[in-house]
Amino acid sequence: MRKPLLIALAAALPLLGLGGYAMAGGQSELAKARDATAAYHDLETAKAAGYTFELPQTAAFGGGTCIANLDDPSQGAMGVHMVNLGLLDDPSTAAPLDDTTLDPTVPEVLVYEQRNNGTLKLVALEYVVFQAAWEAEHGAGSIPSLFGVDFQPNPGTRFGLPPFFALHAWIWKPNHTSLTGIFSQWNPQVTCN
Repeated sequence: MRKPLLIALAAALPLLGLGGYAMAGGQSELAKARDATAAYHDLETAKAAGYTFELPQTAAFGGGTCIANLDDPSQGAMGVHMVNLGLLDDPSTAAPLDDTTLDPTVPEVLVYEQRNNGTLKLVALEYVVFQAAWEAEHGAGSIPSLFGVDFQPNPGTRFGLPPFFALHAWIWKPNHTSLTGIFSQWNPQVTCN
């Protein structure tokens, strides 16, 4: 009797990371995001789909491509960001970094964790909208949201980019960060070692 109960509990643990969000009906959007990105566990498939740019940090932040929390390492890291640059530009305009489309099934960035053997494992999705483009379309001070969660502002200086809004969704690796959990910027289970 104990073994079936333990198996059921183990199967339920990943769902607990969704907290009240799943109860609010947002689980279907996350499920769509998972289905749409499952093939990207294979890095070559992700690259073939346009996720070819490995985002570097500026030299002032170490210049590497694995993004760690330098201010508070206990909060963990994000990992390696593979960006689909084509998703950041609206092809109907000549302006760069101006796309404001929010689609849970089409993240602008795939976040990978570095494994000890040097390979990368898909752990999260990141949705990115540049602040100037968003505010030009939606008004100054407005903030994009997806899954019922507001994006976080980012000054962009760490990456040599203009200010942008970003939202992480840790759908491929549990994130037990209090309060924000699945939508936290950092994951204590991820390192850049």
